[in-house]
Amino acid sequence: MNDLTVAWIALPFFVGFVSSLLPQLDRYLALGITLVSSSFALWAFQLPEQLTLQLLDNFGVTLIVDSLSGLFILTNALVTAAVILYCWQSKKSAFFYAQTVILHGSINAVFICADFISLYVALEVTGIAAFLLIAYPRTARSIWVGLRYLFVSNTAMLFYLIGAVLVYKANHSFAFIGLQGAPPEALALICLGLLTKGGVFLSGLWLPMTYSESHTPISALLAGVVSKTGIFPLARCALMVEEIEPVIQIFSVGAALLGVTYASFESDTKRMLAWSSISQLGFVLAAPPVAGVYGLTHGLAKAALFLGTGNLPSRDFQVLRQTPIQRSLWIVLAIASLSISGFPLLAGYEAKIMTLQSLVPWHSIALNIAAVGTSIVYAHFIFLPFTQKPVAEAIQPSFWWAILLLLGGLVATNSLFPEMYTVTNLIKALGMIVAGWLIYGLIVQKVNFKLPRIWEQLEHLIGTMSLVLILLFWMVLS
Repeated sequence: MNDLTVAWIALPFFVGFVSSLLPQLDRYLALGITLVSSSFALWAFQLPEQLTLQLLDNFGVTLIVDSLSGLFILTNALVTAAVILYCWQSKKSAFFYAQTVILHGSINAVFICADFISLYVALEVTGIAAFLLIAYPRTARSIWVGLRYLFVSNTAMLFYLIGAVLVYKANHSFAFIGLQGAPPEALALICLGLLTKGGVFLSGLWLPMTYSESHTPISALLAGVVSKTGIFPLARCALMVEEIEPVIQIFSVGAALLGVTYASFESDTKRMLAWSSISQLGFVLAAPPVAGVYGLTHGLAKAALFLGTGNLPSRDFQVLRQTPIQRSLWIVLAIASLSISGFPLLAGYEAKIMTLQSLVPWHSIALNIAAVGTSIVYAHFIFLPFTQKPVAEAIQPSFWWAILLLLGGLVATNSLFPEMYTVTNLIKALGMIVAGWLIYGLIVQKVNFKLPRIWEQLEHLIGTMSLVLILLFWMVLS
């Protein structure tokens, strides 16, 4: 078991370097790695109990493989495979596929780490690989956005590293469970680093520009899996250390409400999806026991939406409302939007119901409001006009292979929890969706209101990070 897991972690990095030497095989090698990850995830589901690996010694690297990590690994495999298929007919270089595989491997490592020092290494590799992919077009804009992302990420990880050292000082171990006996400032610093890395609440104000300005397949990767690298450790720690749960409950509500508020009044398609990602990450974080289920459904749907918007004739909703889009593309956007909204017969329904049922009353009320807001947000896509006439520029066949994988995953995983299909749950889910659509049609669609973007400027990102740190110190000390 140990050798198999270590080989699986190392394989993407080895293949990433090999693909640079064999550019004619780069796409095939990259796709093969995602198949290996899918197989590993399915194997994790079959384990009778949690598999824990201690490497080096008792104070060294700790790895945990279970159903929670399996769901996140499967999300990574499916989203990465879809992005590779999407780029199949493009002229992407071997460097692109090498970095994609390295990013994939480092994200996999995050999803099985159970100690703070190996998690730090995996997160840093993830940040560097993500930066190289964001800057891949080599335009001045893409390089600036990539550097901005890298600067914020590295600053957050410095706070995280200080917190990890405090954990070790208190327990002589970097294991997640060490948070239980660590000083409260260690919890605050580690949470700040992970919340920023995941793009949660005010710590995630770097996210809208990064997602919206990145190349379409990179946006899909960032929203589908990269943001989960900050969420997964928080969920894992919350299941081990009960002191973390009140902290992430408050931040999950803040993220969910902030994200839908901005997304509802956003006129740019990619920025709307980016703000919605902040909201949906709040849902993923809200209920750690089912975080993997919500993370899977959100990752598949959000990747499909970003790939779909990359083929729209415009990013401006005002233009799209006056220019009918291709019907097949509208169907893709509508299915993915309905899944995130929690429509029955799609996996997002089960994930949303399971999450809402796992919450305490005050938490549930806030996230039910955010769920209605989610329906308002995705009504932007559902009520776009469409046409059966062929468009001037045909969509590449590789796009449809990627979409088939993502939407097929949403349909296939819908049958995992049939007990969620009760009359009460169905009425509640449909009621929230209809309420959101009515609010969109009667109010949101008719107003032209823009919320300020000043907080997204680089000089303010560190300021908001400092405010979040003060809030975390106050919360853990009280």
